[in-house]
Amino acid sequence: KVLILSSSPRKGGNSDILCQQLKKGAEDAGHQVELISLYDKKIGFCRACYACFKTGKCVLQDDMSDILCKMQAADVLVVSTPTYFLTMNGMLKATIDRFLPKWQELGGHEVYFIITGHDGKEGLALVGQELTKIFLELGNEIKGVIWGEGVWQKGEVESTKAMEEAYSVGIAI
Repeated sequence: KVLILSSSPRKGGNSDILCQQLKKGAEDAGHQVELISLYDKKIGFCRACYACFKTGKCVLQDDMSDILCKMQAADVLVVSTPTYFLTMNGMLKATIDRFLPKWQELGGHEVYFIITGHDGKEGLALVGQELTKIFLELGNEIKGVIWGEGVWQKGEVESTKAMEEAYSVGIAI
């Protein structure tokens, strides 16, 4: 089971295109794949009330509980974000903050990242470092990063090597 978490706010944006390409590769390889567009979900901000430490559930009633269950059930996680001011976008950060109720149960996955932005790899590197640190701390194995570098306008990624890489990663999972 492959779960793709896309934090792209733009349908047909560069991050979204790479998620779709990886999904196609994984499906062509016979894997069960679900792509969740986080912007299509209702995800509130963590309130740091820590009630989840006692109950194992968040006090907020939104889509995050379902996403956490799907993450736990997946074998492979793909996490995608465009780069905003040298870091992950706010939607992905809000989602990660909401891992708190199940953080001790979110390990044991193979994890891939898709990171896009107008900078070259050096300008996107901080996002890769942040995500790697977070997902390693959760007990996962980081398998790779697809760098959608030098892209800004919708569709620019289609003419880059990242397209082939995304499909190849999907096939190889």
